[in-house]
Amino acid sequence: MKIYDISQEVFGCNVFPGDPSPERFKMLSIEKDDVCNLTAFKMCAHNGTHVDSPFHFYADGKTIDQVDLDRFIGYAYVAEHEGNVTADDAKKILKDARDCDPACCERILIKGKAVVTKEAAQVFADAKIKLYGNESQTVGPEDAPKEIHLIMLGAEIVLLEGIRLGKVPAGKYLLNAVPLNLGGADGSPCRATLLEM
Repeated sequence: MKIYDISQEVFGCNVFPGDPSPERFKMLSIEKDDVCNLTAFKMCAHNGTHVDSPFHFYADGKTIDQVDLDRFIGYAYVAEHEGNVTADDAKKILKDARDCDPACCERILIKGKAVVTKEAAQVFADAKIKLYGNESQTVGPEDAPKEIHLIMLGAEIVLLEGIRLGKVPAGKYLLNAVPLNLGGADGSPCRATLLEM
């Protein structure tokens, strides 16, 4: 059994332009004769590898603690793509996932520098997938991510952003990308893993 860690290390992670970077504070240190080592930290819910809930772009959307856990855990399909993901690309990715195993077409992860277009977002929304993941810190163009988020989060697709798939071959996996139980939050960091099937 092979497990792929597809998460970024938090304190050295990428952040979306304008978001604060994570900070670590050493509260206690054995080296300073304290009873133990104790770390505190401060970070944005969307730093590094994280998930977005509908509340991120919808005032009445589900917060991260209200999203069903089955969206974050289950079979997933890893596809490879570079550049803009068109509607035809999205349809082919979904077909490849179904051909691989119908169980894995509800969660789609794209390896590479992929940017979801409005048309592709609508294909994924119409297919009622549960989760979409990419290596970028946002879904859609970095300078204009709102429209893509509205389409996908409006369809209650969980967005898993900032994953690392460089060592992961395309195919079927068991995904675990459970967020922290942050009551009322619009997103959460997660330790995303793929189990080779």
